[in-house]
Amino acid sequence: MTVTLPPASPAPERPDSASPLPESPAPAATPVRPDVVGRVNRRPSAFIVAVACTVSLLGLLPLGYVIVTGILTGWPELSALVFRPRVGELLVNTVGLVLITVPLCAVIGVGAAWLVGRTSLPSARVFAVLLAAPLAVPAFVNSYGWVSAIPSLNGLWSGVLIATLSYFPLVYLPCAAALRRLDPTVEEAAGSLGSGVWGVFFRVILPQLRLPILGGSLLVGLHLLAEYGAFAMVRFDTFTTAIVEQYRSTFNGPAANALAGVLVLCCLFLLVGESGARGRARYARIGSGVARIAPRRSLGRFTPLGYLVLGGLFVLSIGVPFTSVIRWLVQGGPAVWTDGVVGEAFLQTVGYGLIGAVATCLLAFPIAFLAVRYPSRLARGLESVNYLTSSLPGIVTALALVTVSIRFVQPLYQTVVLVIATYVLMFLPRALVNLRAGLAQVPVGLEEAARSLGKHPIGAFLNVTARFFAPSALAAGALVFLGIVTELTATLLLAPNGTRTLAIQFWSKVNDINYVGAAPYALLMIALSLPVTYLLFARSRLTSGS
Repeated sequence: MTVTLPPASPAPERPDSASPLPESPAPAATPVRPDVVGRVNRRPSAFIVAVACTVSLLGLLPLGYVIVTGILTGWPELSALVFRPRVGELLVNTVGLVLITVPLCAVIGVGAAWLVGRTSLPSARVFAVLLAAPLAVPAFVNSYGWVSAIPSLNGLWSGVLIATLSYFPLVYLPCAAALRRLDPTVEEAAGSLGSGVWGVFFRVILPQLRLPILGGSLLVGLHLLAEYGAFAMVRFDTFTTAIVEQYRSTFNGPAANALAGVLVLCCLFLLVGESGARGRARYARIGSGVARIAPRRSLGRFTPLGYLVLGGLFVLSIGVPFTSVIRWLVQGGPAVWTDGVVGEAFLQTVGYGLIGAVATCLLAFPIAFLAVRYPSRLARGLESVNYLTSSLPGIVTALALVTVSIRFVQPLYQTVVLVIATYVLMFLPRALVNLRAGLAQVPVGLEEAARSLGKHPIGAFLNVTARFFAPSALAAGALVFLGIVTELTATLLLAPNGTRTLAIQFWSKVNDINYVGAAPYALLMIALSLPVTYLLFARSRLTSGS
């Protein structure tokens, strides 16, 4: 048998070393500009890193001041200043205030958020805006309104009343935003398994509000520790009121520093407690489809009660102080506005607010930029330092900068520069949070595409990235502006001679028992704060996706 084999294909020739290789297997390389390489292979600008590190190191001044002052004072004297009956009394007052007010704010905030967000109560949308309005009234102005109406107010429960009415929106706003994001599928499943309305609320809804409740409660606690004017007006002593009085009588003596150290420990205890309670809990929806909007429940026969609760909150938190201000303005007549200091105080307040807001946003930008574009341990550390500094009361930050300026840079003492620096350290996280969120939403590829088309890196950033995060930057500046307009304690300690901000003039008139003269300054502070408060409310609704 003959087998015919197919013709053998010729063996491929080995290319000669001198002949060029075929072009198809190896595509021609495209030159890549070094400034268009991906985000992972780039390094941040040395200037940005230097600015971020410098700002964060300055942010450590308040905490370092407390530690170094304690060491220099020495344990014998420090222990004698700390372990004495007066400190024990202040500790009981401060802890009692926090333990009573924080749960009240949490209950009121969650209840109000549920009424406006999950019930078919008519005019719920109107109340949703009105319940955010107390943030536009500084706590010391709220206290002024209540003391004007009831002069006998004093002590712990008066402080609890005023603080609760001033700070419950700090819990209400995040809880209202979280409620709008919750998927009702889980609630419906719990209802189908036999849980009633209250069972669904406590077993399903409330656990999912854990993070906003804890976050808002932490903010309330830190505000309570830092507040001075509201409690001074009702003659209720806390650590902050005692520190201010001690400082004004002995000019930064060891006793004030010892009280500041105890106050810092209280703040750190709150931070650690909130972090431990929060844990690693995360609540997210996983599944196909789009989450639905939860149906609103009818209150039925309890509708009048719902109106009574929401209307009562608004009247007590806004109606009482606003009515008191208007009453004093009417009693004073047009003469209260003819004082030449009113216009000067308004302009100085706006000037401090604008300069402080711009400076804070500019100095917060490098930290936010590193956190978003170049995440690393260094970036996280720089962020954490500034959050820790902002948690300290303004009185501690002011004491630290006063001490540093007197001992090392005396020309800065009692200057506008020192006041602005204090505002930056106190309110930088307000800007940092918003700038970070805005930068995170900007696609990096758009900026890199602009640079590949020949744009200079700075030009590409200004033409592309800056336009995307401009709304977040404006919101950051507005929140810092709000904090500066209503700031009292640090401004009292640091303001140069001749400074007449609205807060300082208001407090000066109140100390002289001139409630008529204080009314114009209170009204102007509220007028400046209202637009920013509405912006905060609008952004909370935008963030929730509703």
